[in-house]
Amino acid sequence: MSEQRKTHRTLTGRVVSDKMDKTVTVLITRRVTHPLYGKIVTRSRKYHAHDEKNECHQGDLVMIEECRPLSRTKAWRVSQLIEKAREV
Repeated sequence: MSEQRKTHRTLTGRVVSDKMDKTVTVLITRRVTHPLYGKIVTRSRKYHAHDEKNECHQGDLVMIEECRPLSRTKAWRVSQLIEKAREV
């Protein structure tokens, strides 16, 4: 039996909230072309992602990956912290 590894969907976005324990809210923005007019428009969506060590904070750039449902609203986990937020 050959071992086959599943590939998880990954998305990259900014943390907009870290107020919950072990959970961050990540804003994913994508640019799509309008089907009729051809103009490029920005679409965005927020995902709740599991952050086991509470290491992500507001403004950080993170990569999240899909996983099994962890709660009613949480089915993603933080896989990588790409960039820390700049402190002013």
